[in-house]
Amino acid sequence: MKRITPLFLLLAALCIGCAHVSNKSSADNRYERLANDFVTGQFAFDPLTGVALGWHQYDGRYVVPDQQALAAEDNRLKRFESEFAALPANQLTPVHRHDLQLLQSTIANERWAIEVQRVYWLNPMSYAGNGLTIYLKRDFKPLAARVADITAIIRQTPAVFAAARSNLQPVLPRPFVETAIEVANGNADFLENDVSKAAATVNDPAIRARFEEAKKIAVAEFRGYADWLNKEKLPTADTSFAVGRDAYIAMLKSEYIDLTPEQILEIGLRKFHAEQQRFAEAARVIDPTQSPIEVYKAIQREHPTAANLIPDTRKELDGIRQFIIEHHIVTIPSELRPRVEETPPPLRATSFASMDTPGPFEEKATEAYYYVTPVEPDWTTKQAEEWLTAFNYYELAVTSIHEAYPGHYVQFLALNASHATTVEKVFGSYAYIEGWAHYCEQMLIDQGYAQPPNPVTASHDELVKAAKYRLAQSDEALLRLCRLCCSIKLHCQGMTVDEATRFFMDNCYYEEKPAHSEAVRGTFDPGYLYYTLGKLMILKLRSDWQAQEGANYTLQKFHDEFLRHGMPPIPLLRKIMLKDPKQWPKVL
Repeated sequence: MKRITPLFLLLAALCIGCAHVSNKSSADNRYERLANDFVTGQFAFDPLTGVALGWHQYDGRYVVPDQQALAAEDNRLKRFESEFAALPANQLTPVHRHDLQLLQSTIANERWAIEVQRVYWLNPMSYAGNGLTIYLKRDFKPLAARVADITAIIRQTPAVFAAARSNLQPVLPRPFVETAIEVANGNADFLENDVSKAAATVNDPAIRARFEEAKKIAVAEFRGYADWLNKEKLPTADTSFAVGRDAYIAMLKSEYIDLTPEQILEIGLRKFHAEQQRFAEAARVIDPTQSPIEVYKAIQREHPTAANLIPDTRKELDGIRQFIIEHHIVTIPSELRPRVEETPPPLRATSFASMDTPGPFEEKATEAYYYVTPVEPDWTTKQAEEWLTAFNYYELAVTSIHEAYPGHYVQFLALNASHATTVEKVFGSYAYIEGWAHYCEQMLIDQGYAQPPNPVTASHDELVKAAKYRLAQSDEALLRLCRLCCSIKLHCQGMTVDEATRFFMDNCYYEEKPAHSEAVRGTFDPGYLYYTLGKLMILKLRSDWQAQEGANYTLQKFHDEFLRHGMPPIPLLRKIMLKDPKQWPKVL
């Protein structure tokens, strides 16, 4: 029998900021009721995310995104947008006022995706994923029960793809179609291989039989969807992926960023040229007789083999973690270590490496996974070599800093350990999350990771090795700066995928395959400019907070304070961390 959490217990868990609030006004009471209703409605529509957060009353549930469900969700968002706007914000406690703004940002983002980006009408990837990896990877209840949940979800696959065929427009953007074909086939492989192997170990023959029956249908549906896209949608696909300048501005405003695309691009290009200089300086230390690009191409060849990619990644993590502790970079609030594993097949079409952490409300399955995308067995030798260049030893370290320590993994550990409200733990900002991880790459190298303790007395070999790490970090910065530039150019200035591919190849020195992957991602993820934009906003906040704190400032204090308020848009965090209201609008 499925475990159901009584509604009154769920509402008690969702009591927004109750522990922080005294002398609540009627406006506060009204806010709490609305916020509770919004959160429960959010995950009634998106139960897979609810499961990922650790709310297992959503186990085994899935909402087919047909026209009726999408219309109901859009109407729900509009209703809450109106009701939240009607609240007298000046009568709310500071905690509620902050959370209200976070919820309004969430609604703006959700409505933008549905109404402006039109993900359910223009992007076939919206139907090609199924989010089943959490059921396989996390032992939050017995495997037999999780397989039963998987079975309940994949039984809806025919309805999902019927909705896709009904909802998707006659002409779709080519990059979306091509990527959706990969994702759909990846999910079919995942069901046939990984999920089937796990299900085969379940003792209950009835559960196994029901899964096998549902799996056969689901695999055929995924393959059929990929085939339909290939035959019916790919021949008529076009290049109409750009959201346009007005929509781009609306995307930025949902993060409370009042800058135009042109202003951001100007800042990005300025930072881009400065980073190229740092890149060149590091390259000269390594080999002054070659051009910076030649030097970088040479260190890219220093990479693990396909077989050693995962083991070598595991070795890197302990050293990074120990450095953080010894140098008082940030408090690591848990001894729990992430598991380094291959990226599950359904996620490989869109990910080099990623962090999959337990939800803030997960009580049992607290495993965390650092996924690294391996070489595929059917790739040519050239393709495999090109892929592994992105995982050279130096960039592998920088990637581990970004994904695990002190990047995404530490951020989520801090979130889970904090006294943040439910709203703060559930809803986050793209710029905060990716900006923090990207900021950590430069920050940790600046603090001396993989650098000699005394450059004056260091040997030539030590300086060269240190410069290789700095070069890799600089190239990661160039990659994110390329994302910023290409995001704006792709969506506001008519850049093509081929032009974006060349831009990545020329400016962050990627080989064609990973460069093309980056360009394609930009077509459906315009928000990937937030890596750099978030990093720049964090550096500005750090500088302003240091000036405010004076002699009391330490880097660890700043990081701990930054990480204890959830993951809000950084302009909102400035209002919490900075005492002078005149400083709040100065995000860059």
